[in-house]
Amino acid sequence: ASVYPTDGGLARASTETKAAAMRAVDGLRPHGGTAMGTWLAHVRGIIGQRKGAITHAILLTDGKDEHETPEELGEEIGLSEGEFTCDCRGVGTDWEVDELRAISTALLGTVDIVADPEDLADDFASMMRVSMSKSIPDLTLRVWTPAGATVEFVKQVAPTVEDLTHRRVDAGNQCGQYPLGSWGAEDRDYHIQVEVEPAAVGREKLAARVSVVAGDEVLGEGLVKAVWTADTGLSAQISRRVAHYTGQAELAQAVQEGLSARKAGDVKTATAQLQRAMELAVESGNDGTAKLLRGVVEVDERTGTVQLRRDIAAADEMALDARSTRTARVRKEA
Repeated sequence: ASVYPTDGGLARASTETKAAAMRAVDGLRPHGGTAMGTWLAHVRGIIGQRKGAITHAILLTDGKDEHETPEELGEEIGLSEGEFTCDCRGVGTDWEVDELRAISTALLGTVDIVADPEDLADDFASMMRVSMSKSIPDLTLRVWTPAGATVEFVKQVAPTVEDLTHRRVDAGNQCGQYPLGSWGAEDRDYHIQVEVEPAAVGREKLAARVSVVAGDEVLGEGLVKAVWTADTGLSAQISRRVAHYTGQAELAQAVQEGLSARKAGDVKTATAQLQRAMELAVESGNDGTAKLLRGVVEVDERTGTVQLRRDIAAADEMALDARSTRTARVRKEA
């Protein structure tokens, strides 16, 4: 049930309605348990009242999803995809990063920990500023390929790593669309890999046409061309930007695999993966992830080797996990 407004509707934000909402929240008392899927279904009912609007929700929890099955939660997540964006926040350390990440990833939002409840107001204000800055309800990345060419993957690589490949919706012959969610004045980077059939040396061929679409309006478009060469010096070259973001994706994977191994008691794998993560973070200038890693591992500055800390604060480990997909932009060349 809705706490405010109690009829499950929407209220325009004003001094009076904000005060009424605060009084309603102050009257809440702990009862029952956590059921995130039920919450998602409830949000869908509310946002359904404003079709075509920019819809954003914030999921705040301090617990695990213990009152419904993973299958039930997964079904509700699927039903919510494309309906609204959702930022997820976990307060304290008695919640599961993977549960909130599954929701935020599917609903094109963010996930983070609020270790200290005193920081909650500032975090909410920051999320609302970002939400209020959105001006386009729904952008779509449209990728067309000619016969003989196949899209291998589509990934967002900045400001976070998100694999969009499985979100493809067929939009005609050799054409697929990938939802990008609502946008404001912001920059995001994407990495697209296309496989093409072999051709004669020296030939140039269109591999893909990439468009950014809002509704029926094409906001931007670019062509991806492939050139066949026998010069190994050319074919072996990798774009600096592609190399950088490939490393950032590897960094996120190394962090998550390292933390999973630690939870499973596999110290050897955890140490190896987190050492690789530290190397990648330092090499790429991802200072944020490097700092978070130091809360979980100790680094020998002379040799560069790492070892797991004996006493790891749960909040430090969860912060590293939740923020593992944040990437650093490509450094400008000197």
